[in-house]
Parts: sequence; C-alpha cells; structure tokens
Amino acid sequence: MNKNKVKFGLKNVYYAKATIDAETNTATYDTPKRIPGAVSLSMDAQGDTTNFYADDGVYFTVTANNGYQGDLEVALYPDDFKKDILGYVADKNGVLIEDTGAIPAPFALLFEFSGDINARRHCLFNCTSTRPAVSSTTKAESVEVQTESSTITAAPIHCTALDKDMTKADCDKDSSAYETWFSEVYTPEKNEE
Repeated sequence: MNKNKVKFGLKNVYYAKATIDAETNTATYDTPKRIPGAVSLSMDAQGDTTNFYADDGVYFTVTANNGYQGDLEVALYPDDFKKDILGYVADKNGVLIEDTGAIPAPFALLFEFSGDINARRHCLFNCTSTRPAVSSTTKAESVEVQTESSTITAAPIHCTALDKDMTKADCDKDSSAYETWFSEVYTPEKNEE
C-alpha cells in the first residue's frame, strides 16, 4: 500500500445538501455538485482537552471532538451553492436575491488533496457555511484576481451503521470507495469481523 509522504494542492471540491433527522442526528444527501475554482481550505480542530489530576499528576485525560472550523476560499461561489445552501432566491427576471431571513442548509463538503503518491479524498459530513464577503478592487496596471471566502463549520453527526458519531472520512486509491467518492456522499459500512 503506497502512502503519501507529503500533501499539497486542493481540487475536486463538491458540496451535497443534507437533510438532517433531528431525532436521530443522521443525514441523507442530495447528489454532490462541484464548486469550481478551489484556492484553499484550512480547517482547525474544535474541542477542549480536560485533564483530571490525582496522585500528584495527570491521572486521566479526555478530549472533546467538536468537529472542525475554518475557511474555504474559491474563485467565486456558484449561484447553485448560494441558492441550495445559503437560501438565496432568484426572481422572475433571473436576479439572485439574498434572503436575510434564510437559515443556511447543512451540507457535506467533499474535496481532494494532492500528494506525492496518492490524491487523498475527504468528506466532512455535517457542514454549515457563512455568506462570502462582498469585495473587489479597481483594475490598475495589472489585474489582481479577487477570491471569495466563507467560514465552514463541520459538526459531528451520527452514523447508524457504526453506531458512532462522526465528522470526517478520507480515503486513498486503495479504497473501493475512491472512484465514486464525488458521485454520492459516502455511507460508512460496518466492518464484518
């Protein structure tokens, strides 16, 4: 099995709108849609570490896994993402309107990091997104491309097959799920032992 020694690059960014069952905290997903023009993704782990002290030292340590939070930077967020996830609406003239009362929809975020041997594919199962800022600059002697960023929060969600809460999954080319990773959101399966 060939594993990467380093990772670099970001491509194949997709989102899939999620429907969350409030009773079971499980999700079903629409077909993934591509977000072209991926520039960067930086997600920081969320959660605290708590130490319990006894016998004059750290006796027990527990860490809370509260998912991830960070920024996704792209060339431009597509109108489909704005409508599907951020709740924008189009009027009869095709004008895209930001609905200030809209509650952002949850979604899965799928993406790929390149590497020296394998292009590892990832999925964050339960994400929410802030609206991208509105900004640009005047054109001068040279054109400087302006990008859009939004803050993505990935929270845990329950996996029925494993009876565990999960936030993220990833695989490389050795996995049977690799080829269909962007066709539908991966559903974990129980390991038969």
